[in-house]
Amino acid sequence: MPIPKFKELERAYGFDEVAIVPGDVTVNPDQTNIEFKIRDITFAIPIVAAAMDAVVDPDFAIILNKAGGLPILNLDGVQVRYDNPRAILDEIINAPQGEVTALMQKIYSQPIKDSLIAQRIQKIKKAGAVCAVSMIPATTKKLAPLAEEAGADIIVVQTTVTTARHISKSYRGLSFSDLCKQLRIPVVVGNAVTYSAALELMRTGIDGLLVGIGPGAACTTREVLGVGVPQVTATIDCAAARDVYFKETGRYVSIITDGGIRIGSDMCKAFVSGADAVVFGSILTRAGEAPGKGYHWGMSQPSATLPRGTRIKTGVKGSLEKLLFGPSHVTDGTENYVGALRNAMGVCGALNIKEFQKVKLVIAPSIKTEGKYFQAIQQSC
Repeated sequence: MPIPKFKELERAYGFDEVAIVPGDVTVNPDQTNIEFKIRDITFAIPIVAAAMDAVVDPDFAIILNKAGGLPILNLDGVQVRYDNPRAILDEIINAPQGEVTALMQKIYSQPIKDSLIAQRIQKIKKAGAVCAVSMIPATTKKLAPLAEEAGADIIVVQTTVTTARHISKSYRGLSFSDLCKQLRIPVVVGNAVTYSAALELMRTGIDGLLVGIGPGAACTTREVLGVGVPQVTATIDCAAARDVYFKETGRYVSIITDGGIRIGSDMCKAFVSGADAVVFGSILTRAGEAPGKGYHWGMSQPSATLPRGTRIKTGVKGSLEKLLFGPSHVTDGTENYVGALRNAMGVCGALNIKEFQKVKLVIAPSIKTEGKYFQAIQQSC
């Protein structure tokens, strides 16, 4: 008799396992339109800066937004806990590796100061930049109204795994439906990786969804908890939910692939998988203007009981302008990300992101190694 199966495993794919199929028609890269929207707010480039203390402070938020991207300021971080966050960031950066986790647990245990929320948001707004702010579900009921009143343009509610329904004995869970009705500004939530969770979240009225659990360079959730879905599959599934929801309601929810992107090809594959925008974290810490000064650390590391992040050294590679727009003087895909996106769209015949999402992907685990014998030899020397 056949043995019954307890579980049927599905195959899931990450960036290194797929390739983009070029089109039958090509277009000039400079004719491509790479804008994306959160409700009625338009951004010139589909790049979101992660809501992490090493990535975004008010100064960096202003610079990135003027370059066309969407920065997100962390309202659970050092910017709103300390009057002089620069000194605290330097403590984290200069701490010995063996002591940094305990230090961060101490630093992030300090209370959030309501007055600093308004100060940080108003600094960004006075510079004429769009201000998006992030908070965890546990602080959202308090912080979201304060942020909106201070002038924030977008609210982001983010935790490792986000669902529309939450069971707890200690408190009434955050209702995204209530939050979306309460606020006049767009609401983005995350993170999710499945079709069903994405669709249920969209039906609460959100405007954007962050996709990705554990793929970030400084995140160890997959190692600690074993939870996650590779980003290509996760993005495809959540994009399918977006399209179903759009057919149901006529409302478009932006899909934002969050984490796992290292080089230009990863970013391009995220868009072909269905993303409307992508999140850069460790990539942006390599900009000279970033507050982390060449270091990066995970959002979950300050956990008092189960840290799920680590501090990593990314190094400073150049200016934000060079990272995003070039010119690039390296061949490893770590500079001129906007140029890479436009060129990939060009060879696929995609005039905009929506057309790029329809381009064919193939399973190709040898895409980076096929014919690369001499490159592999040089890299190993």
